[in-house]
Amino acid sequence: MEPTPPETNDPYCSTSQAAKMLGVSLGTVQNMVEEGVLDAWKTSGGHRRIKRESVMAQLAKRGSAQATPAASEGDLSLLIAEDDAFLQKLYRKTMLAWGLPLSIDIVGNGFDALMAVGQRVPDVLIVDLIMPGMDGFELVRALHGNPALASTDIIVVSSMSREDIAKHGTLPPDVPVYGKPVPFHELHGFFRAKITQKLRLQRGR
Repeated sequence: MEPTPPETNDPYCSTSQAAKMLGVSLGTVQNMVEEGVLDAWKTSGGHRRIKRESVMAQLAKRGSAQATPAASEGDLSLLIAEDDAFLQKLYRKTMLAWGLPLSIDIVGNGFDALMAVGQRVPDVLIVDLIMPGMDGFELVRALHGNPALASTDIIVVSSMSREDIAKHGTLPPDVPVYGKPVPFHELHGFFRAKITQKLRLQRGR
């Protein structure tokens, strides 16, 4: 059980309060604390107390990110975790040029991806492996097998060789791994198939 909620002038909050403020799960908040993204300490009873200031900093960071229009019911929602600014622009420019019903969100690290997933579960998650903070390996492990993401396809796109990936840690066998440059031709065909599948499911309701 979490401690009694603090007064509004308390500089600290509980994990559940932080999760509610950020719109993510308790597990995501715990990961953020463990990786030092959120400043916290533990009480003698083992409860985490998180600095409100660090939570507000994450909210401010999110608010300064490029806004993405909300997806319509028929859109295929994509979340791309890629820290390279050039590739971020290339992903968006190339995919928008296809004229497909896509909703595209792009983040620069694993923690931002976790927060984005906590707010809206994507149809497809594309993950780079080498990112600051929480890298792609940690992100995939944190999300793979989560029942809430049972319908989400996770795809890795990385410049790492198969040998280097094996040295850094294994990935789930059902997560496809593509090399860079980004395989836009393959992604285009995959998205078209996913959109067709999604429309069929919606019509069958």
